[in-house]
Amino acid sequence: MAWVALVIYFHITLFLILEIGHATEKDTRVLGATAPGDIIIGGIFPIHEDVDQRNNSFAPQAQPCIRFEEKGLMKALAMINAIEVINKSPLLTALNITLGYRILDSCSDVSTALRATADFIQQTNCHTGGNTSTCGQPVMTVIGASYSETSIAIARQLTLRMIPQISYSSTAVILSDKSRFPAFMRTTPNDVHQIAAMVSLLGTYGWNWVGIVTTDGDYGQSALDRFVSQASAKGICVAFKSILPQSVTSQDVFPAITQAAKTIYKNPKVQVIVSFAKPTHMMYLYQELKNQTLRAGQNMWSMRRVWVASDSWSSSSSVKGNLTLKDIGHVVGFTFKSGDLSSFREYLSRLEAAGHEYTRNNSFLQEFYMQLNASKGSTDTELVSEGVKRLRKHYLADTIFSVELAVSAIAQAVASICRSRDCKTPGTVQPWEVLKSLWMQEFKVREKSYKFDCRGDINLGYEVTMWRSVGGNIHVHDFVAEYHPHTNNFTNTNQSTTCQFWDLKNIISKCSNSCVPGEFKKTAEGQHACCYECINCTENYYSNETDMDQCLSCDTNIEWSAEGSSSCIPKALHYFSWQDGFAVVLLTFSVLGILLVLIVSALFLHQRDTPVVKAAGGPLSQVILFSLVISYISAVLFVGRPSSFQCKARQVLFGISFTLCVSCILVKTLQILLAFQFNPELQEVLRRVYQPYVIVSICVALQAVTCICWLVLKSPFNHIIRQPTTLLEECHEGSHLAFGVMLAYIAVLAFVCFICAFKGRRLPQHYNEAKFITFSMLLYLISWLLFVPVHVTTSGVYLSAVEMVVILISNYGILSCHFFPKCYIILFKKEQNTKSAFRKNLYEYSSKTTDSISMSGISVSEQQSRNQHFIISSLSLSVPAANPLKPALVTYCRDGTSCTRLHRGSVTRHCLRRSTSM
Repeated sequence: MAWVALVIYFHITLFLILEIGHATEKDTRVLGATAPGDIIIGGIFPIHEDVDQRNNSFAPQAQPCIRFEEKGLMKALAMINAIEVINKSPLLTALNITLGYRILDSCSDVSTALRATADFIQQTNCHTGGNTSTCGQPVMTVIGASYSETSIAIARQLTLRMIPQISYSSTAVILSDKSRFPAFMRTTPNDVHQIAAMVSLLGTYGWNWVGIVTTDGDYGQSALDRFVSQASAKGICVAFKSILPQSVTSQDVFPAITQAAKTIYKNPKVQVIVSFAKPTHMMYLYQELKNQTLRAGQNMWSMRRVWVASDSWSSSSSVKGNLTLKDIGHVVGFTFKSGDLSSFREYLSRLEAAGHEYTRNNSFLQEFYMQLNASKGSTDTELVSEGVKRLRKHYLADTIFSVELAVSAIAQAVASICRSRDCKTPGTVQPWEVLKSLWMQEFKVREKSYKFDCRGDINLGYEVTMWRSVGGNIHVHDFVAEYHPHTNNFTNTNQSTTCQFWDLKNIISKCSNSCVPGEFKKTAEGQHACCYECINCTENYYSNETDMDQCLSCDTNIEWSAEGSSSCIPKALHYFSWQDGFAVVLLTFSVLGILLVLIVSALFLHQRDTPVVKAAGGPLSQVILFSLVISYISAVLFVGRPSSFQCKARQVLFGISFTLCVSCILVKTLQILLAFQFNPELQEVLRRVYQPYVIVSICVALQAVTCICWLVLKSPFNHIIRQPTTLLEECHEGSHLAFGVMLAYIAVLAFVCFICAFKGRRLPQHYNEAKFITFSMLLYLISWLLFVPVHVTTSGVYLSAVEMVVILISNYGILSCHFFPKCYIILFKKEQNTKSAFRKNLYEYSSKTTDSISMSGISVSEQQSRNQHFIISSLSLSVPAANPLKPALVTYCRDGTSCTRLHRGSVTRHCLRRSTSM
């Protein structure tokens, strides 16, 4: 079979030589793929990967292309198929016109692409001269090129003749600038959207420490600058940038690859690498990473990374070389939107069935079969079948669809022009007219409408692919999501691979661990923003998200937070609440006090004519009991959330009510003072001055004036004391001076009561008011003296409780000392609550006093005088007549003996009569 292969090889070589010779004799232009038509479309595709740059000649000449690329051939075949299909469509058959093509090889080299462009322009210029008989068909539009560097160069050249150029994969942002590239269009979005999609993907997974691999051309530098700008705005840092030479055959490419691999290896925290490089660059890089890993004695697992692939290599599974996907890691690629490939599959089937027929006008297929035959040594049929089989491995769904869009746009633009003129004559249609038509109207592909935007782009978004290994083979077209540029989000498309896509969340690519809520990032000067230290938020500051740059401040008026808090805690509002246990106890005593006062008041009203009730003050006792009820009520106002009214009412009610109480007690103590005042002249003056109700009214009026001035000038009010973690709501007294004056005034009255009552403490035991008054006033003074320093030096919820306790002590002191003993006599010692019992008690006390004075050696006359006065006072105090203030009569006997008569009328003996009004 070897000789058969040799014959086939000879025939193919001879055919290629003849074709080359024919082409050279005809027009001496670069070889490619051609087909006749009424409208010629130019095509520029990277059929070869590079040019041989070893030629050191200074003479301008084309450099030979090297490294045949099957993917480039697939793109050219996609254009051929699209033109053949559109020529058979009703759109063109109705107009009886056809599209032809002239496809040239850019060899992934700008200079070679410019030579191809010059060929297109030469054909167009030919028809602008006088003699067009020797001209070929002019090129109306150009589809290409693949790489942005190439498209930028040829776009400048095509703009001179306004020949429309439609690229199927050049994504550099600069090409959207219509002021510089007015004739450039593309059926793909520009890199702004792809970079935005990449940044969005990184942000979705929380990867903020990434590396970049790119090339040094216009495309690579533009992509790098824009990625760094957008990533920085999203808080993503670039740990390193590895820039590779644009040409894969450059002598500098391998040192650059070695340095890039070393950089990746030395940055183990960088688990995500974004690459805008070419497929061959990535193949070299993976191989070098493997070599360095093995030389370091590390496991292959250590070279695994997440590779975010741009559209330039995301569909090229050949980059793995002899590595497996397990060695490489994860590859997440961005590709353009794809369409239905059934038409192209049918074309490949026709290509396989036609054998070498399709190679007649396609030198690219001829070279492909030559290289394939040299390596396989197959028969003619096997050769074509093997070739098509290899081509099927390079289904570039997104690029094929982009090429179809470009051909469809051109076809419909030409059809709109040719409806009104004859397009069969060369030169009747100008390229700028096709450009105008392309800009103005929509076109349809498979019943779906498309249109170039104002920048000449068709932005359909991106498909996100994730490489996966099945049976040792890498599947690169497993779509896991779609990226929508207008909403900047991803949509799941393939549920079977979505789980694998989202499993990437387990991969961490950060310079520093995330700062949890409650911490903030502190970056050292000169460091990347993503390399930081996590510091706890201080008190009253918080952070509620991960990796916050600074802590947020709590509103310290109503909130607080401890160190390292993730949120603010509302300050608890404290006051002396109704639910407080201490408050419940005090309220219980207040209510009990009110009930006791009411019971005592009822008892005294019922027993108002008895000696004990009269001795207790008669009507004045009811006034005292009423004042105690008001005082108990004022104590209740110290509980609960303070209000402005409550703060004003509680002090005023207590001040006036307790002043009324003490004023009535003062009247009773003045009675005692008059009883013990033995100077007749002074006693007479006191008797005239002594007006009980007037005294009570004046005392209460003075306190009322004090309280009114207090309320008018600087009244109490409720306010909130802001403490570190709580809010204390309490009543502020407004004027501490007025508060002090009010309390001091009551204290003065109580002290006067105490002094007066202290002198009468030796009255008869059963009816002794003086010692009870003494004790109650002493209890009041002591309790309030203790309250003053406590009130001044402390604050808190229970400050109100302290004052409430003092008020209750004062009230219970008066109730217990003034009324409970008398209630005891009324209820349990009824025999002592009679006039006869009172007289007997008084007589016994008088006798004891007389004996005591006699033994002390006092003269009889003095004894008589003092005894008479004492008995008079006691009698008047203890057993008042119907009017307790009516004068009582006292007689002194002339015979030197003392005699007293308890007589309501006149005295029958010759005595010196003296009256004393109590």
